[in-house]
Amino acid sequence: MAVLKIARMGHPVLLRRADEIEDVNGPEVRRLVLDMMETLEDAGGVGLAAPQVHVAKRLFLYSVPEGRSEGEDDPPCGVQVLINPVLEPVGDERVQRMEGCLSIPGLRGEVPRYRQVRYAGYDHVGKPVEGIASGFRANVMQHEMDHLDGILYPMRMKDLGKLGFDTEIMRYGVRT
Repeated sequence: MAVLKIARMGHPVLLRRADEIEDVNGPEVRRLVLDMMETLEDAGGVGLAAPQVHVAKRLFLYSVPEGRSEGEDDPPCGVQVLINPVLEPVGDERVQRMEGCLSIPGLRGEVPRYRQVRYAGYDHVGKPVEGIASGFRANVMQHEMDHLDGILYPMRMKDLGKLGFDTEIMRYGVRT
């Protein structure tokens, strides 16, 4: 396993649609997943998409740490893998959420996200998975899915006045 270099905003790999993974059981996919897990742990994040490690493939990792869980519909979970994911909103309800990104270090912004999403794809061993995600889990999944479509969270923001450096947001809070 290896800690991979994280692409930062401005790199073209972050601005294109990632390609489908043809062999979800291939050894290169398993190796990539293990390297991404190590990279995510090293970076201290809650999600990581393959384009963020310079691989334009449709795969992302996500987790819900204990302190980020939003209740029964959003239980904590360790790192999960979604290969060739498909997400669709469940209903029209959206919530504003503060987001950061390993590819945009030091910044955070308020982004509108669907409260719930239906997801499908393949897990780390190529087994089909599907379900409905709510709360923090739904947020992370939408953020990572955006990476697979060449979208960075500032592109989703409605008010750039709610974008700021982590240190300043922690000090002063977000203007509403």
